[in-house]
Amino acid sequence: MSTKPSRRAYVETYGCQMNISDGELMEGILERSGYDIVGRPEDADVVLVNTCAIREHAEKRVLGRVSQLNGLKRDRPEMVIGVTGCMAQRMGGTLLEEAPYVDIVMGPDGYRGLPETLDRLESGRREGSAPPPPESVGLAREGAGAGGIEVLRGGRKRGPQLAVLQLDMDENYQGLEQRRADGPSAWIPIQRGCDHRCTYCIVPYVRGGEKNRSAVEVVSEVRGLAEQGVTEITLLGQTVNSYVWEDVPFPELLKRVARVDGIRRVRFTSPHPRDVNEALAEVMATEAAVCEQLHLPAQAGNNRTLKRMLRRYTVETLLEKVDMVRSAVPDIALSTDIIVAFPGETDSEFRDTLDLMRTVRFDDAFTYKYSLRDGTPATRLPEGDFIDPDEAQARLAELIEVSRAIQNEINRDEVGRIEEVLIEGEGRDPGQVRGRTRRNKVVVFDGEAARMGAYTHARLERTTGATFVGSEVEAPERVTASA
Repeated sequence: MSTKPSRRAYVETYGCQMNISDGELMEGILERSGYDIVGRPEDADVVLVNTCAIREHAEKRVLGRVSQLNGLKRDRPEMVIGVTGCMAQRMGGTLLEEAPYVDIVMGPDGYRGLPETLDRLESGRREGSAPPPPESVGLAREGAGAGGIEVLRGGRKRGPQLAVLQLDMDENYQGLEQRRADGPSAWIPIQRGCDHRCTYCIVPYVRGGEKNRSAVEVVSEVRGLAEQGVTEITLLGQTVNSYVWEDVPFPELLKRVARVDGIRRVRFTSPHPRDVNEALAEVMATEAAVCEQLHLPAQAGNNRTLKRMLRRYTVETLLEKVDMVRSAVPDIALSTDIIVAFPGETDSEFRDTLDLMRTVRFDDAFTYKYSLRDGTPATRLPEGDFIDPDEAQARLAELIEVSRAIQNEINRDEVGRIEEVLIEGEGRDPGQVRGRTRRNKVVVFDGEAARMGAYTHARLERTTGATFVGSEVEAPERVTASA
């Protein structure tokens, strides 16, 4: 590509681990095309805001952020502002109308062609397009170009705007590597898209169907990272445990990754409860590198609600999965996702979700109230099914109270344990470091940040709720469930 070496790019990411991984992917693609990756938008020629579309609040936050970035662009009109990711895919040209200072919108399947898209935008600017008349506030489509690039003009906008929104069932970004920050941990995307159609979820419509990477390439990438000093791997996918490539199902891939020399910890997210099976539990129990942690998104604790969400399991089968993994890995830490106030959820059905929380006793829970997403099946439910916002907020508050109380009880009972800790960085207070246990518990203790990436052991001395305060100790001959 003919990009000038002095071109500088900045990627700012919002959302889930997959979005973080996509941000690293875009940085890697741009760096290999001659761009310098910088740490501040003020220093960049190209600013990409990598977005999430799961909840309305996230989209409003992004719109506010790109408006702020437009302040930089007023002083530097040559700056390119792009919005990428799920929100870009969902809103498409509408985003260019709402934020006419945005130059590019690009969905999750367009990143491979990002440098070419930027080149095309620059070429369009060099053509010296005249600004539209002041009354022109719409967008006139001028046809799609190569790679599904659509050129749009208008919206009180000088020059072209580009929309790259085609979903590609063959695009799993095989053969491309991310630009990863220094550190002991790395995200490895093994799957993109989702074949489930949960009625509240926008993901299948903005990321397309499930696309899995070659198991051979995944293991090769892990080996390369291990040679560079990475010791902790997290395998990523929308429903990561539904992965299969040729004759390699997810448990087999997990085993192969866990046996790579130099890898001490392996995690994976986010699994679907339906695909948690005995083969997976056995690998978790027998492979020393696989961490004693499982994220199990329950979403609700009532069968009618689960059916209307199209989750494809019942409360009873979910509890059977919990019993199965706890039998295989007795010390496992479980986390979950829960949505309250799904359209039509009665107060009694919400109480069932609270009962599920008390029955399972998750170590951690990510809790949300239902957020309407245009384009999802749930939006077509009867208007009368939608829960009053004040009632939805009250349910969320009660769920959070129950979840935190359970987490506090679990963590208080764990005070006194000695845990292996991977030091991840500085703690909040001077002279402290922050680390994470194999069971994904955060611990702060006295130490030097220069030791980031080192493994040590800490005694858990007290808990502040979600976090432990500890002290570094000599490694015991055998780490047990309690001190």
